Amino acid sequence: MAASRRKKKRNRFTRALRGAMALLLLVGGGLFAVSSVPALHGWVEEAGGKIAALEKRMRRRLGLPLRGTPDLTRLPQRLAEKGLAAGNAVFIRIFKRESELEMWMQKEGRFIHFATYPVCRWSGRLGPKLKEGDRQSPEGFYTVERRQLNPNSRWHRSFNLGFPNVYDRAHGRTGSFLMVHGGCGSIGCYAMTNPVIDEIWRLVTAALDGGQRRFHVHVYPFRMTALNMALHGGGRWHGFWQQLKQGHDLFEETRLVPRISVCAGRYSVQAATGARDSARPVSRSCGVNLTRR
Repeated sequence: MAASRRKKKRNRFTRALRGAMALLLLVGGGLFAVSSVPALHGWVEEAGGKIAALEKRMRRRLGLPLRGTPDLTRLPQRLAEKGLAAGNAVFIRIFKRESELEMWMQKEGRFIHFATYPVCRWSGRLGPKLKEGDRQSPEGFYTVERRQLNPNSRWHRSFNLGFPNVYDRAHGRTGSFLMVHGGCGSIGCYAMTNPVIDEIWRLVTAALDGGQRRFHVHVYPFRMTALNMALHGGGRWHGFWQQLKQGHDLFEETRLVPRISVCAGRYSVQAATGARDSARPVSRSCGVNLTRR
């Protein structure tokens, strides 16, 4: 009987979600027929975000994984299918607008994509965190060492992004304890749900145990395509996002984590010279000879 009730709830939820999506597409499509200004895109995007948030809440209530969650029960098999092993060096990318966290792992000297996890919640709007208490999730290039990991977090498990980094401090930005963690609540962090953070935790701790001194986490406002830059990049943060795009594009080209430094208040991005650069810190330097590891 209980199973039957749960099935009925799932069916009602699915029908309601499909109806909301159909309405969004109908209204958005009609408006797009008469106008294609960025304001319309923003309206459709905001409405879509609200529907996605509703779906996440309903899935959590029903005990279902978030849409797009890989099969967490098959981690060893999924690793083997890609020729990877726990202990390989890792690299993480987060895309705010898409609410996605990517796990990349090193194989034969370069990084290959292993998994994409849905972000359950982040807070604020597109754009960087500016000050303590603004409830804004950060954007930028960050590194994580073992001391930044917390296995006993109030949010199950967590790792500190290291905000503010050198760039943030150069711009007077303040804040503390900005994490990637479990659960689904956020006041500036990236919440992944407990089962997902458990898998991420296994991979990053294995990498650190395997000799990777620190791993990079690159946080972007959205996938850095030309279209997204055109739709979103004309405002206050255009210059900042252009700097982030340089790092994004260089990794896309080489599949190596680029060498990131900060010079005169700007990110400086240079091609990696090898796989070991994936453990370099983000440092303050205006030269090309970055030797600190």
